[in-house]
Amino acid sequence: MATLENDDVVRTRTRQAPTSTFVTGNFPDRPWLTVGIAAFIGFLFTMIWSAAFVDRTIGDTVANGVLGYDAKEVPISGIGAGIAFAFAAGLACTFTACNVAAFGAIGPLVGSSETGRAKLARTLKPLAWLSAGMIGISVLYGVIVGLFGTSMPQFSTAATDPGVLSARSWQSLITFGAIGLIMVYMGLAAVGIVRDPLRNVAARWPNSPMVILGVLIGALTIGRPFGLYRKQFRDAAESGNVLYGAAAWTLHSIGNILVMVVIFLALAYGTGGRLQRWLLMKPARLSIFVAVGFIAAGVFTFLYWDVRILARREVIPFYPMIDW
Repeated sequence: MATLENDDVVRTRTRQAPTSTFVTGNFPDRPWLTVGIAAFIGFLFTMIWSAAFVDRTIGDTVANGVLGYDAKEVPISGIGAGIAFAFAAGLACTFTACNVAAFGAIGPLVGSSETGRAKLARTLKPLAWLSAGMIGISVLYGVIVGLFGTSMPQFSTAATDPGVLSARSWQSLITFGAIGLIMVYMGLAAVGIVRDPLRNVAARWPNSPMVILGVLIGALTIGRPFGLYRKQFRDAAESGNVLYGAAAWTLHSIGNILVMVVIFLALAYGTGGRLQRWLLMKPARLSIFVAVGFIAAGVFTFLYWDVRILARREVIPFYPMIDW
């Protein structure tokens, strides 16, 4: 079976000018092989991913450790407690299925050959723009929750019958489905199969692709079904306070970002430059790395939240999965 390290896969076609952060112009000679492998990785993860283990065993444990009490059982008492809860929930949400999408950004962040302070600045700058996009959409959503939260689908906790999708489920399906398909398209652009959708905006604002990716990752909160997140949502909605909603979602995003920053910096510095040298050895490797991140994340997000969830709700008869 071919792998991404075979010369046939990473041989570079005629180089084109880069059009944005994620489209370098160094396209592999066999882009569809990259797409097929990445899509299979995304599909495989939908089969083996255990929401119960990740959300409860990891996510709840992290939140409980940060807060010092049982985050699910102890009521949120006051704005101060709500802000602390939002940060802890955001930190815990880093380990849920939603944030797989973030890993499409790893390639550009670790692909530099610089060292020392220059490399640190080159790594932190795009992370700052990514964070700006996440926080911007989070503030906007927090304000909306403060104004209209009690009438939004996510406020409902009503159970649904098998074969029926609630408004809450539809919100998740539409949100995650759209984000997943956008990520797949960005991955196809990274290997030159389709035109770069960000080429025009990036020509005017070079940092805009990282901001847009941050918006996509931040928008995952719009459909997120994580138990602690729902508790945070209901608390902010019931308060009717737009400032509290904005502050809570800002802290939620900051908590969400922290682990990503650690992972990105570990990849940039923890490999002793080996990853960077490997990526730069053949020009197409960085494009492949970006495409695999986006396509695997996009396929996972779409299949997991749209197709697999339909099977779990008994709307469709079957989806292959391993129950842990």
